[in-house]
Amino acid sequence: MDNSSVLSDEDYDVISNPGQRSLESSIADFSHIAVQSIREIPPTEAARETLSTTTLSPADIQAWVRGVMDSANARSVSYPTDNRAIRVYVDGVFDVLTAGHMLQLRQAKLSFPSVYLMVGVFSDGPCQKYGSLPRFPHVERCELLRHCRWVDEIVPDAPWSVDDAFVISKRIDYVALEEGSSVNPEFDKARLKGYDSLKKLGRVVPTKRTLGLVPAPLIVPPVRSAEGTPFIKAPELEPVALEGEGQVDVTHGINRMALDGQC
Repeated sequence: MDNSSVLSDEDYDVISNPGQRSLESSIADFSHIAVQSIREIPPTEAARETLSTTTLSPADIQAWVRGVMDSANARSVSYPTDNRAIRVYVDGVFDVLTAGHMLQLRQAKLSFPSVYLMVGVFSDGPCQKYGSLPRFPHVERCELLRHCRWVDEIVPDAPWSVDDAFVISKRIDYVALEEGSSVNPEFDKARLKGYDSLKKLGRVVPTKRTLGLVPAPLIVPPVRSAEGTPFIKAPELEPVALEGEGQVDVTHGINRMALDGQC
């Protein structure tokens, strides 16, 4: 993807309302593109009471990120103070896409006054290789994220482990990583190794874990087994005609399956 496509108006999926004050997370002025306003719908009272990070304002998020970065200043760069757009990267499987993912993307987008947020989506191949089998195909997972107001660019060819070459090629300033990821079973050693190398360089910004979320369902793709009960093929489910009435009994075949232990 070249710079012209990245910076085209069509690539920004945002909700604009000129009558509203823009959030501090407005997309930065890339010298030739005007700053766009992103209108955020306020969370419901139920969300405020249940989900811990919904009450964080842009100022809250930036103050927390600044505090974390400045406290680790001995081994990292300090919080940027210039007005340029900071390029932040987040990656994941995003299967299934949850409120937790959305709230993390919101924090990543609001980590600095002006952020260009890139989201990397792991393709089906690496997911299968590392034992994280997605239920939904790669194209659908990318498409879902494309419609998120916080996202500025989808990176469909995201590497499983972030390295220097990838960071340089995408001109990434920081990688946003949720706190507690080092003990999260979704993150294997290969992924954590890449994040750890960036932490040493001070190129990781934290996002707070959202408390109050319902655990995401564990989706296990179907596995063919010789011991499993085979499905009845379609021809065996053909309806049986009732004599003399010209109607069809659609339950007869199903009831027979139940008696045979097939359903």
